[in-house]
Amino acid sequence: MDRERIGGWVYIMADRYRGAMYVGVTSDLAARIHQHRLGTGSDFCTRYGLKLLVWAERGDSIEACIQHEKRLKRWRRDFKFALIEQGNPDWLDLYDGLV
Repeated sequence: MDRERIGGWVYIMADRYRGAMYVGVTSDLAARIHQHRLGTGSDFCTRYGLKLLVWAERGDSIEACIQHEKRLKRWRRDFKFALIEQGNPDWLDLYDGLV
């Protein structure tokens, strides 16, 4: 299968309500979040204790997800807060719903 046809996920990790955030992209969301929780997902998440999956969006291609991730990383914090709170107003950890 062509790489561009494989779907993916754009996601946001946080340490707490309206705290530090990390925007990432992956083809296997549950596995990637598990890595973050173990402290092997990214240095940034490990350094700042980001273990809560607060937002995730599925994309049809990994390339589209990468482009969306790049856009989100440029957004101001307030815009990211609004995006998260649109579907997760209490910043609940969404990880348990994945596994």
